[in-house]
Amino acid sequence: MKIVGILLAKNEELFVERAVKNALGFCDEFIAVDNGSTDRTAEILKSLEVSTDGKLKYHRVNHPGVSHDLIAGFAGTGTWIFGVDGDEIYDPAGLERLRSRLEDGEFDKDWCVFGNVLNVRSLDIPGKLAEGYLAPPCRSMTKLYNFSAIRAWHGPCLERLHGGRIEFLEGFHEGLRVNLHEKEPWETSCFRCLHMCFLPRSPLDREGKVRANIMDRHAWDLKKVLSKLSYILRRQRPPDWKMEKYARGPLVGKSISCFFTTS
Repeated sequence: MKIVGILLAKNEELFVERAVKNALGFCDEFIAVDNGSTDRTAEILKSLEVSTDGKLKYHRVNHPGVSHDLIAGFAGTGTWIFGVDGDEIYDPAGLERLRSRLEDGEFDKDWCVFGNVLNVRSLDIPGKLAEGYLAPPCRSMTKLYNFSAIRAWHGPCLERLHGGRIEFLEGFHEGLRVNLHEKEPWETSCFRCLHMCFLPRSPLDREGKVRANIMDRHAWDLKKVLSKLSYILRRQRPPDWKMEKYARGPLVGKSISCFFTTS
């Protein structure tokens, strides 16, 4: 069994180093893809490539879809692909426990595993506290896929692990999902993530402006087009995707000490 991490980032200077460092110990290899950043993201990732003695491989691309090409060749091998975004900070000790479960074969018959998430609204690093919305009831956006379950994942994909067409091997299918976030509480979860989706992630971000989700910007299908059109015809503003998916339930405060421990 092997775990390959893949980061896709664009202008993620504020959190990307922590996101990578917390995930590195979980992975055997790590692919860091910079999609044309104009802040310090590329500089940070290149520095990590040097300091990790090649465990992390840096790539610069002009389209996010190229990131999927970098992992497509792992289909049909004993590999778990772990997708990480520049605004996703994982509990490294928890990932260690999750790795043991993967090595023990607990999820061998599953296609993907979803973990606990806190969608962060406010962050106090010195005070070791974050406030946000938990999954559940929000959706989980973690990305851990069992590539030994598939023959191929064909493009074109909008980005790694999104879109395209999957060919499953016999005995596997899309519905084989493990929702750990619905079974294990946040406090004891081995797979939990601080998702900085509502915070600035670069000095280039406009103050008070929350970034649009990449899939909301680029993923257009007939259902989505009809939905948008219906709001326009009714002269109503379409719902904000992030608020709809990531701001459900009460605003809660959680300790973040375990997320900011590695050097």
